[in-house]
Amino acid sequence: MENQESPFKAGLNSGLILGIISIVITYIVYFIDPTLLVAWYVGIGILVLYIGLIIYFGIQYRNSIGGFMPFGTAFNFAFIAMVVSGVISMLGSQLLYHVVDPALPGVLIESQMETQMAMLERFGAADSMTSEQIDEIRSNLESGYTMVGQLKAFGIIVIVYAIIALILGAILKKRDKSLDY
Repeated sequence: MENQESPFKAGLNSGLILGIISIVITYIVYFIDPTLLVAWYVGIGILVLYIGLIIYFGIQYRNSIGGFMPFGTAFNFAFIAMVVSGVISMLGSQLLYHVVDPALPGVLIESQMETQMAMLERFGAADSMTSEQIDEIRSNLESGYTMVGQLKAFGIIVIVYAIIALILGAILKKRDKSLDY
């Protein structure tokens, strides 16, 4: 019997690759235009790429273990890959925000404030906002770029990762129909 790689190890390896890809993309986007880091369409594009790569790595793993993978194994693989990638990505972002360009969070906050105020104006709610409410929005955005804010956000993202891993597990699973009687 050949030695099969565990879903934990395969997920760890894939997560390392995804994390490095995530950091590289983040830094490329930063060098092109830092405000793109908070653009919704860039985030969706990166998410689609991320999910596509997890499916690709999952199919590779499934093929390496014989072409069949139960749902639980597929879920474990996808979840571990996303968590490892998320940790690496968070560390790369913290390096960018606090070492490479400490002024970047301020630029991103201003970009987010402009976007939110434009959205509020489209809904007709910008005129009714008090300066205290605007300051509260700004302070909430500022807290998101601290290490504690990033850790809180990561806690929420882990729940999202679990939901996405359930979906990816359903996509990646493949049962051996020859075992059906």
